[in-house]
Amino acid sequence: MYILITVLYGHSTSATTPTTDQPRETGPWGAALTQLQEWDPKWAETSLKMTTEPWTGGILQRKLVELISLALNATCTNLNPDGMRRHIRAALQTGATRTEILLVLKMSSIMSVNHCLMAAPILLEEASSGELDTAAGARARHLDEVEEATQTINQIKALGQWNAAWDPVYELAPVWTGQFMATVTGIYESGVLPAKEIELLSIAIAAPYTHINTAGTRRCIKNALRAGATVLEITEVLKLCVAQGVQACNVGVPILEEELTAQAHQT
Repeated sequence: MYILITVLYGHSTSATTPTTDQPRETGPWGAALTQLQEWDPKWAETSLKMTTEPWTGGILQRKLVELISLALNATCTNLNPDGMRRHIRAALQTGATRTEILLVLKMSSIMSVNHCLMAAPILLEEASSGELDTAAGARARHLDEVEEATQTINQIKALGQWNAAWDPVYELAPVWTGQFMATVTGIYESGVLPAKEIELLSIAIAAPYTHINTAGTRRCIKNALRAGATVLEITEVLKLCVAQGVQACNVGVPILEEELTAQAHQT
């Protein structure tokens, strides 16, 4: 994720050991699959084979597959309660702990900051000099009132980990930016998951079509490679992003079935 990797203080080289454990064949699919198989068995079979391949390929541990799937369903641009429940249950069954699952939810909850990263430079370009001067005065007073407001940012800069993409946000809201960075660093400093797995999760959060973040995805891929992830592992994450598309059927097929039944009753 774009904002996460900018504050990473170090990378773990611990490997994600492939497993041959076979998951449920339905992977990202919910109960709607049964109805879909009845209506269009050929397409359902083809789609099922493609979308469950990350579950059956043995490249990523099953637990990590479920955690990534949870992240995809938990981000604000996807927010799918049924999918979240399905993958939380599956993650628990694979041995994931409450702390690990909670970490994924934390990561998903802060991806919305990408809107700020996109809009802050535009605001600085479009606002007049007078408007910017007025805002600068208010920010200066706020900084004086809040002790150690930017301590985390100063630490990040001292370590050479500051990302210049954050400069516009910092210029507009230095106190808030410091608070946000402190929130992000807590994810990394927790040590709940290895750095490589954090970066693979970050790719999944940055790359999906609902919130494509090209710059952030590139950074996460670079960091994942640096942390020891392989090309095959990263490719599996991208496949999982595509598999998320089955939510259209998971949500829509039951609605279609209900409406067809209601229509039949009316006639």
